[in-house]
Amino acid sequence: MTKLSVNINKIATLRNARGGNNPDVIKVALDIEKFGSDGITVHPRPDERHITKNDVYELQKVIKTEFNIEGYPDERYLSIIKDTKPSQATLVPDKPEQLTSNHGWDTIKNNKELTDIIKTLKILSPTSRVSVFIDAKPDMVKGARDCGADRVELYTQSYAENYLRNKEKAIENFVKAAQCAKDCGLGLNAGHDLSLENLEYFHKTIPYLDEVSIGHALVCDSLYYGLENTIKMYLSCLK
Repeated sequence: MTKLSVNINKIATLRNARGGNNPDVIKVALDIEKFGSDGITVHPRPDERHITKNDVYELQKVIKTEFNIEGYPDERYLSIIKDTKPSQATLVPDKPEQLTSNHGWDTIKNNKELTDIIKTLKILSPTSRVSVFIDAKPDMVKGARDCGADRVELYTQSYAENYLRNKEKAIENFVKAAQCAKDCGLGLNAGHDLSLENLEYFHKTIPYLDEVSIGHALVCDSLYYGLENTIKMYLSCLK
């Protein structure tokens, strides 16, 4: 079964735009769990333009499903993982000034860095699995395995961008990378621009997908369908 982890960064963005605590990020996270999500994802960037460090600590106290914390593995991120011990730590190569993720790790070029970081994470939070955000390339999958990762998360923007033109061609590289992950004994996640439009086909074509992390599209859809109904619609794509 593929799990749905809802990224709540955009909820925090909306709150921060006005100040105060509306919408209440903690309440929304609890409601998302109640509505059937299998997990909550956050990406506490250093500039705190959406999820703040304090949000992470408060969420850790109340989340009952899986808690996935994404981030660039600097000292700040490592300290958050040490303190909160989430279900999953997802390593992304984003620079602090990036608007959003736009590429995965080069797990071969950054082998030593990632190996050292993953070893450190396993010491700081032994119960957290470590996922590495990568482009859909078999050599990047093998590189993640060699670095000691538990899972890889496939960066799915290119799939989403080309889905309507030719969905079979758009997913080719993802099928290859997913099969490589399976052969390497790695868990498999996916995320970035997955939506109600393209998620069901992705899931049916890669049935051994462990988890998808979806935020922007899901929050946008909830403006029309309501949050509870939207989550159920996304879950139906994963059946």
